[in-house]
Amino acid sequence: MTVLPRRGRAAGEAGRLAALLLSPTFVVLGLVVGYPLVAALRESLYQTGQTVDAEGFVVQGERFVGLDNYAAMFSGPAAARFWNAFGNTTFFTVVTVAAEVVIGVAMALVMHQALRWRGIVRAGILVPWAIPTAVSAILWQWIFQADGVANAIIGSQVLWTTEGWQAKAAVMIADIWKTAPFIGLLVLAGLQIIPRDVYEAARVDGAGPVRQFFSITLPLVRPVLVVAVLFRVLDTLRMFDLPFVLIGNRKESVETLTMLAWDEASNLRFGPAAAYATVLFGYVAVVALVFVKLLGADVIGEARERIRKDRARKEEPLVRPGVVHA
Repeated sequence: MTVLPRRGRAAGEAGRLAALLLSPTFVVLGLVVGYPLVAALRESLYQTGQTVDAEGFVVQGERFVGLDNYAAMFSGPAAARFWNAFGNTTFFTVVTVAAEVVIGVAMALVMHQALRWRGIVRAGILVPWAIPTAVSAILWQWIFQADGVANAIIGSQVLWTTEGWQAKAAVMIADIWKTAPFIGLLVLAGLQIIPRDVYEAARVDGAGPVRQFFSITLPLVRPVLVVAVLFRVLDTLRMFDLPFVLIGNRKESVETLTMLAWDEASNLRFGPAAAYATVLFGYVAVVALVFVKLLGADVIGEARERIRKDRARKEEPLVRPGVVHA
């Protein structure tokens, strides 16, 4: 009768100790994440600048407008620009992340092989990821010049850094080149923990390389791949510096939501800028939640079920009750 209260007190003390140890982290998160988020939500409900009231007098400073900034974003004069930026953001996210997954997995498979110059190959593949985004954008700007390497290779004069499909293609090529090694690095870490015995057993059973990849490699690296794809999706939804430096500001073909919010803030329209940033935050949060629910939840559940079965198997008695052994 005295065991449960002691366990309850021990659990309560452990909970208080955990809360005490985590409190500095919560304070930092509140200052770094919570306060800017609340400030942005508050700013999105106001408009700053000189306006004229109903009687014709000039009104300066902040003015509470409620949801007018959001209404103007979706159905007002700025709606066309917002939906264009929203479409560009979604298009870049879907296309670039899909290409990066394919190329990154291929890179990981190459780096995982026992090559003679494996260290040099790994270092060379990871160089693009180590270059700052702004620097890589300038490098690709040189490549995509009218007399640059890209036009010399294709034998045509394409204006890559102007409006049109070529601007989208230039941004996607530069982004894939830079960030595919990130997925390759994480997938490589997942490949290195797969036991060799699994592949040897598959070869004995007659499974070829393709069958081994889809039946062994891909399922076992799925948790790592899910995390890598989630990071890249969230990062691409917030894309700003690459199209801004490579193509330029106020370019309809490549303007993203972050570029739109920055342009509004640079013109001292802080209310609409905060509204754009708030909508982008909601978009990122919804995508992350859906992504984790559809992919991450299953992975976590499978891992827990596997651990539970392993523990049950280890704790299973050698001699079962009621069974007579000779």
